[in-house]
Amino acid sequence: MANQIFINLAVQDPAKSMAFYTALGFKNNPQFSDESGKCMVWSDNIFVMILSHDKFASFTKKPIVDTKTSIAALLSLSMDSMEEVNQVVESGLSAGGIEPNEMRDYGFMVQRTIEDFDGHTWEIFHMDMSKLPA
Repeated sequence: MANQIFINLAVQDPAKSMAFYTALGFKNNPQFSDESGKCMVWSDNIFVMILSHDKFASFTKKPIVDTKTSIAALLSLSMDSMEEVNQVVESGLSAGGIEPNEMRDYGFMVQRTIEDFDGHTWEIFHMDMSKLPA
């Protein structure tokens, strides 16, 4: 079995969040989804579990932070082109997300940022390794 990564996010409304992540290009895996959590698939090895606060709290003794006012992590997704970056971010904005920062151009990498309804921050970027400084 290949190594896989499961990112678990606490959300207020799993169904509403599922629609947002679907707009970003994730697919739902109903086998691992119910009313309290949705398994959203990015690739064969990358999954985002969007879990109600009650379900998320069942996995930890620590308090859940308010990710609208505090940041716990920056999550990043690479795209094959700037057109894909723009399409993903624009779809997320149409689904109710917000873009908290202006686009950033680092020469070899261009990045846009989008936040979901709960304030989870995603950096959507395209990297051109041929432009990487020596």
